[in-house]
Amino acid sequence: MPLVNRQHVHFGENKVQEAVEKWPKIKQDYKDIKLHMIGRLQTNKVKFAIPLFDYIHSLDSLKLAKKIYEEQNKIKKSLKIFIQVNIGNEDQKSGINEEYLEEFYNKCISEFNLDIVGLMCLPPNNSDSSDYFLKMKDLAKKHNLKELSMGMSNDYLEAVKYGATFVRVGSAIFGNRS
Repeated sequence: MPLVNRQHVHFGENKVQEAVEKWPKIKQDYKDIKLHMIGRLQTNKVKFAIPLFDYIHSLDSLKLAKKIYEEQNKIKKSLKIFIQVNIGNEDQKSGINEEYLEEFYNKCISEFNLDIVGLMCLPPNNSDSSDYFLKMKDLAKKHNLKELSMGMSNDYLEAVKYGATFVRVGSAIFGNRS
C-alpha cells in the first residue's frame, strides 16, 4: 500500500526533473499531498518547480528569490519557502552566510513578498551537528520563524531535539541513490 494511503502527506524531492516525471499524476489523485523541493533549485528550473511544489527548502540567492517571485505571480500561487543557511560557512555549499541572513530575509519579504516560513541547513560533514542545530534554532527564533528543515538520516534525532520540523530521511527509507 502506498504511503499516501497511510495518511503520509509530506514528500521531498531533490531534483525538479525527476519530480516532474512522477508527481503530477500522484498529486492529481491525492489532493492532500504536499511536495517539498529539498534539493538545490536552479533559476532555469523554477518555471517547472512552482506549479508542482508546495514548499522550497533551498532559497539561497536574491536571483533565485526574484525568479520565484516572478513565477509565483504568473500562475497566482504562493509556496512556503525556507532560506538555506550555510551554517558552517563552507565554500562548497550553497546558502546564505549567517552574517547576511537578516538582510537577505528582509529583502525576500519586502521586495519579493515571499512566504518565508523557516530556515534550512546542512551542517558540515563529519562534525557534531548539535552545535549547528542549536545555532539554527536561535536564528529561527530571532526571525520569528516557526519551521526548521534540518537533519538527515544520520542525525535527524539530534535535529528534532533542537526543533526541526522537517527532516530529510530518504536514504534511511529508500537506501542510498545509485
